[in-house]
Amino acid sequence: MRKIKLTPLEKRIEEDLVAGNYTLAPKEEVERVRTAIEAYRKNAILHIRINEGILRKLKEKAKKLGVKYQTFIAEILRNVAQS
Repeated sequence: MRKIKLTPLEKRIEEDLVAGNYTLAPKEEVERVRTAIEAYRKNAILHIRINEGILRKLKEKAKKLGVKYQTFIAEILRNVAQS
């Protein structure tokens, strides 16, 4: 089996885990995180046609923000839907 090389941060986390330095989160916190994950889960597929220039501009803006353009577009749609 191939040995996985951990980063220094991953090594520290592993050491803390083995030492028992972590505790279970309260049930309320776990539920809050679960709800947040569910709210952002992408479970639908959308195919649209869009102007080439608009798509290019969206891709440029996403790149400046350091995110994937599809994620950027999904976030724009989410913001519009929630407003």
